[in-house]
Amino acid sequence: KSGLDPGGAWHAWGMACLKAGNLTSAREKFNRCLKPPMDLNQLNHGSRLVQDVIQYLESTVKPVLITDDDYFATLRELEATLRTRSLSLEMMCEGKIQHNSYYQECLFYLHSYGTNLAIISFYMRHDCMREALLHLLNKESPSEVFIEGIFIPSYESGKLHMLENLLETIDPGLESWGVYLIAACKYLQRKNYYHILYELQQFMKDHVRAAMTCIRFFTHGAKSYTELGARQAWLLKIKDHLKVYLQEVSRSSGRKKMAFTFRKKMSATDVSRHINTVDLQMEVTKFLHQCESSGASQMTDSSLPTLFGNNNMKMDVACKVILEGKNIEEGFGIAFRVLQDFQLEATEVYSKVAKRLVKQQKYSEIQRLLKCVNESGVAAKNDGDNIILNCLNEFKNIPAEDLDNLIQDMESDENKIQAYMLCNKLRSAYLVSVRQEKGRAVQLVQHVRQLAESSGDDVVKAICAQWL
Repeated sequence: KSGLDPGGAWHAWGMACLKAGNLTSAREKFNRCLKPPMDLNQLNHGSRLVQDVIQYLESTVKPVLITDDDYFATLRELEATLRTRSLSLEMMCEGKIQHNSYYQECLFYLHSYGTNLAIISFYMRHDCMREALLHLLNKESPSEVFIEGIFIPSYESGKLHMLENLLETIDPGLESWGVYLIAACKYLQRKNYYHILYELQQFMKDHVRAAMTCIRFFTHGAKSYTELGARQAWLLKIKDHLKVYLQEVSRSSGRKKMAFTFRKKMSATDVSRHINTVDLQMEVTKFLHQCESSGASQMTDSSLPTLFGNNNMKMDVACKVILEGKNIEEGFGIAFRVLQDFQLEATEVYSKVAKRLVKQQKYSEIQRLLKCVNESGVAAKNDGDNIILNCLNEFKNIPAEDLDNLIQDMESDENKIQAYMLCNKLRSAYLVSVRQEKGRAVQLVQHVRQLAESSGDDVVKAICAQWL
């Protein structure tokens, strides 16, 4: 009469019937106020009213006991309680709770009015993980329901291995679980739970991604190559994963269809390339670890370069290896292989090294570097000259004797003249200029005269004018 919503009254009446043990009558009352959710895959446990019903029924689920004054009744009660909460799936799901009318009643309400997440969570609460997984598959629920309802509760309660065993029992190839497992990996990565991620990737036999996780374990947070030296076991694990992957690829290449669609694929050429990178990184790690231990290391970079980074980082590795040995020759071989394997811009790396040596005032080491570059067999004609010119562009205050030695080491007269001009050694520039072929010599001397005029060097200006 008053136009109020009767839903609340039906719900209260239904709850009263439940408490009185009249389950049939309760169903009838709840049918008038409970509605199934619009979207069964929504990430919640359904309406508050349904949750209240389930909560009450669950609190009422008791093992079926013989009510007598038997002396051992308490022991029997304990045994039954343990059975209903057992972690053993088989024992649980064939046990008394399954046949308990209150348990069946919960399932009726959940299937009629609950979401898939609510049903799965109910199974998980009662240690019926198999039922939860089968429900997920049957309803083709999205991966979010798997993460929220099954995966998170499993690892939080230490039952990840049980989950893995069940996934494999239901589908030995794991294909039906592919979408869910990849979603679980992404979730763990977002959360930075890399140890659980690595364990899951090994279970999935996803060797390429497992190798990538090992790279993170090797590099993450390391501040020195001494630290990386202690983590070399991860490099061996990367190689193991990649080798197993190669074996699997070669085994399956004979078959028509490549199985394991959810596992990351990579061409055999790329895998071999990555194995080569790991081998080279092992060499670099051993060498730089040794340098740091012997105290030869002088570079203090904020970030630690490895060969798993981009090309700029690989170039930093090459520089570090050349600079940190007892002398230039010691690390040059490894650095040269890095440059060759990754087809890096060698002159750029050598110039960087030379500039660092100028800063450290190790001018004789620059000459040793040039010797190594020339003996490497792949240097272009002017590589050595360009390295010196790059240095002089940046540093004008090299001591006169060292400067002369460096410029004398240059091969091309044109480059020597350019170097002398850069350093304002105009008399030396004039002396080399006049030795050139007549037409070219005139051009060069005119240029030297202009520079002398603008810098106020009257002596050199006069000499140039007289020669011209």
